[in-house]
Amino acid sequence: MLKKYACLFLILCILPLAGCGDQRILEDLGFIQTTSYDLLPDGNLSISVSIPQADPETTSKREVLTATAKSSKEAKMIMSRQTGMLLVSGQLRNVLFGLSMAEQGLHGHLDTLYRDPSISSQVKISVVEGNAGELLIDDYKQHPRTGRYIDMLLEKEALGQTIPKVTLFNFARDYFDQGVDPVAPIIKKHDKNYITTNGIALFKDDRYVAKIEPQDALIFSFLKGKFREGQLNIDLSEDPKDKKEVVMFSSLISSRKVKVVQGDQGIDKVMFYVKVSGSVLEYIGDARLSNDRERHELEQRISQYITKKGNAMISIMKQHQIDSLGIGRYVRNRIGYEQWKKMDWRQELQKLQVECVIDVHIKDYGKFR
Repeated sequence: MLKKYACLFLILCILPLAGCGDQRILEDLGFIQTTSYDLLPDGNLSISVSIPQADPETTSKREVLTATAKSSKEAKMIMSRQTGMLLVSGQLRNVLFGLSMAEQGLHGHLDTLYRDPSISSQVKISVVEGNAGELLIDDYKQHPRTGRYIDMLLEKEALGQTIPKVTLFNFARDYFDQGVDPVAPIIKKHDKNYITTNGIALFKDDRYVAKIEPQDALIFSFLKGKFREGQLNIDLSEDPKDKKEVVMFSSLISSRKVKVVQGDQGIDKVMFYVKVSGSVLEYIGDARLSNDRERHELEQRISQYITKKGNAMISIMKQHQIDSLGIGRYVRNRIGYEQWKKMDWRQELQKLQVECVIDVHIKDYGKFR
């Protein structure tokens, strides 16, 4: 008898709960996939969002909303009055910042994204060379959903190591760590035909201050850490009038060691030792790759060329007092946290001797006989 009353009591408790909860109909939701931020001359923000369309009756593949406001949350309230859908951020994939905003600093705007529990820490961060809203609003004939196009482009290029994959988590981690500065990929619109990656943005704290050109991005990856895969084209022609010598590497594998040399007065030098091996996919020049001596000479020329490029990058970072390679982490581990806290790292970095040595090995050169 008690069991019957117990079961009846449970059923009575469960029945009222069946009608509770936040019920949302999928067709009525506007899932924001990509959002862009631009700083206007008057200090306000121009914010745009791209929302994929799930309605089969509409001819458009997406809906784009734009608002001008003082904050992103205010802009979202304005945009919600422009659409019949309920705007939600749970499917946000990419955040694009215009160059004008990146130069002023991103932390305040990223802080809003960090705090929102509906936004994933794996949302990708990018800097747009130019106006981010214009890039997002434009339609590209072969890519009807611009947000998805941007997302796939960033994923594919990050796999090839031509740009770093930077998420909210990555950017926040490097921003709050005093021994490294954040980086982000740069993308750019070419007319209305296509979007391309255009190098790597280097930040000082949260402000964009310098850029790695797209042709040198892979060399930056060598210094940043080890990786597998990637392709690199190297032009060894010293003078345009000389005979052309070009090498195309594929299936690259790199490893890196950082050595901190400590002297009586503190840190004397920091050295980056990088080893790179890859297959020659294409070679235009006079060297016979089947000949061991000539192949080794080519390896030495390539090593010298890449080392020179790497040291030039390090000089640019020291000039701007930015530590995109995380040199400070290695110095901090070597000298101890107490001494590190007393140090003005940016001033020390500018004076510190930092060099790289990049050794290249040709592991094979195809089926040529």
